[in-house]
Amino acid sequence: MERLRAADDAAGTTQAPLDAAQKKAIADARQRATARLAEREILFKDAMRKTDDPAEREKAENEYQIDTKRINEDRDREIERIRSRSRTR
Repeated sequence: MERLRAADDAAGTTQAPLDAAQKKAIADARQRATARLAEREILFKDAMRKTDDPAEREKAENEYQIDTKRINEDRDREIERIRSRSRTR
């Protein structure tokens, strides 16, 4: 962490502390992502139970991985957007 802070200081990047509204917004974003991931996992497991075809199972696994990655990236982008609001103040 200290190296990261030193790198930020060298780059001239400072981060203001988050206020209560931003902390709540970040927590909400994480909670929504967790719920979406849980829902996607339920759908994936259901699809895996319904088929024995290896091609269909592979397709379902690929879709699950893509969706999981997208949900996590969406969450990270939203959190970064919320945090960037504190930097611009």
